[in-house]
Amino acid sequence: MKSSYFIQLFFTYVNEAQKLKIIKINKSLQKILKINIINYKHFKGRYIIYEENGISKEYNGYDNSLFFEGEYLDGQKYGKGKEYNENGSLIFEGEYFKGKKEGYGREYFSEDGSFFEGKYYNNKKKSGTKYNNDGNVIYKLNNNIDGVGIEYDDYGNFLSFEGKYNNGKRSGRGKEYYKNGKIKFKGEYLNGIRWKGKGYDTRNNVVYDIKNGRGLIKEYNKYNSIIFEGEYNNGEKNGKGKEYYYDGKLSVLKYEGEYLNGKKNGKGKEYNQDGEIIFEGDYLYGFRLKGKEYINNRVEFEGEFLYGKKWNGKEYDESDNEIYEIINGNIKGKKDDINERLILKNIFIYNKFENYLI
Repeated sequence: MKSSYFIQLFFTYVNEAQKLKIIKINKSLQKILKINIINYKHFKGRYIIYEENGISKEYNGYDNSLFFEGEYLDGQKYGKGKEYNENGSLIFEGEYFKGKKEGYGREYFSEDGSFFEGKYYNNKKKSGTKYNNDGNVIYKLNNNIDGVGIEYDDYGNFLSFEGKYNNGKRSGRGKEYYKNGKIKFKGEYLNGIRWKGKGYDTRNNVVYDIKNGRGLIKEYNKYNSIIFEGEYNNGEKNGKGKEYYYDGKLSVLKYEGEYLNGKKNGKGKEYNQDGEIIFEGDYLYGFRLKGKEYINNRVEFEGEFLYGKKWNGKEYDESDNEIYEIINGNIKGKKDDINERLILKNIFIYNKFENYLI
C-alpha cells in the first residue's frame, strides 16, 4: 500500500509522454495509476487521450501541453474542437471534417488581439471577416478560394486594400491606400506580394515601379515625409535600405544598412533623432549581433550581443577607459551595483525579444 502511494507520488512529477513510455509494457503500473492504456494513442511526437464522453484531448509529447480538444471519429478530428498554441492560448475553435478545418470557425491572433470569424474549407479561410481587439473590421473576404475582398487598418478606421484573393492571399489586380485615402500602390499581386505596378506618395506622385516582384521602393507617412527607401524583393525589404524618424517637420535618418526578409540583417548603422550614431555593426534577424554602441559620439560598448542583450565585450567610460568586461552576459569581477545597472539597461530589449518570439 505504501509502495503504491510513493509510485503515484512519483508519477505526479512525470509528464504524460514519459509516463506512457514507462507504463505501456507494465500492467501492474497501469492498475496502480488507474490508466487504461487502450485509451492512449502515440503519433508524430504527440499523443491523444480518448475519453468516454466523446471529447478527446491531444497533447504535445515533449512538454505535456494541450494541443487540441474536441470530437474525433475513426481517429480524426470530426465535429467541434479547439486548438491551442505552446503557451496554452486558444488559437482556433470551430468545426472539423476528416481532420481538417471545415465549416464555421474563429481564429485568434495573440500578438495583437485580433480574430477572424467565418467559413473554412480544407483548412483554409473561405469567407468571413477579421476584426481587431476592439471589434472593428480589418478586412472582409467574400470568397477566399477565388474572389474579391477588402482590408482595413488594424483599428478598422480606413480602407487599406481592395482587390482579388486566391487561397487567402492577394492575387491579381489590387490597390493599397494611405490613411488619407490616396492610392499607395496599384498593380498586380502574386501569392500575397506586390508583383507588378506603381507606388505613389501621398500627393499622387509616382515614386517607384515594381516588376517581377522587385524594385526600389519608397514609403511615406501621412505628411508625405519619407519613412523608408530601399530594395524590395519577394514581398519584403531585401538588400540595402534606409529608415527615417519623423519629427513633425522633416525626416531624419534612423537606420541605414542591409535587410533580409524585412528585417535588419548584415551590416548597418543606427542614429538618434539628433543625427548622432548610436550603433554600428552586424545584425541577425533584426537584432544586434556584434559591433559598437555609442553615446555622445564616443564608444560606450564594443563586443557581441545575444538577442539584443550585451553578451561578450567591454564597456568604456567618458575617458575611454575600460569600466568592466562582460562574459556570457555577466560582468567579470565588478560590484553588484554595476551588474544591476547593466541588467536594467538590457531588460527592455530582452523583453522586447521575448514578445517577438511569442
